Amino acid sequence: MNFVFTTTSRKRALSENKKRVLILCTGNSCRSQMAEVIWNDLGEGRWEAFSAGSDPSGYVHPMAIELLKEFELPTEGLTSKSITEFDGQEFDLVVTVCDNAKTACPVFPGASRVLHWPFEDPNDAEGSDEDKMKVFRSVADLIRGRIGAYLAKLKDDDCV
Repeated sequence: MNFVFTTTSRKRALSENKKRVLILCTGNSCRSQMAEVIWNDLGEGRWEAFSAGSDPSGYVHPMAIELLKEFELPTEGLTSKSITEFDGQEFDLVVTVCDNAKTACPVFPGASRVLHWPFEDPNDAEGSDEDKMKVFRSVADLIRGRIGAYLAKLKDDDCV
């Protein structure tokens, strides 16, 4: 008998029949972090979202955390992770949310499908903290809309 060893999260996803999505960005501090949490929320238990960076910053941007808390979404346990942490894992979908990640990760072995959804980097916002939060909110709204539309289409199509 052959055994395939997988990560605990993969075993859990398989046993619960969840689809897995990996969201990639360069620093894994803003866009991909927000997308991970939003996807887990909108996925209503049918998806398990993860995020990583091709060159992780080592922190999650405080304004991204503040924004997620405004949406009353969980922020505990969020960390900036490297794409290498997911080597050998399988995903139903990989989404790149910045052009740098698309270039750095043009092929992701183990992904059934790869999509590119570029969003403005809120980390580049200038001005007062209030001005910067407006950019974070705008980007988060775009991310929420894109994920929501994708998941709604899947419900209609019943496919990945």
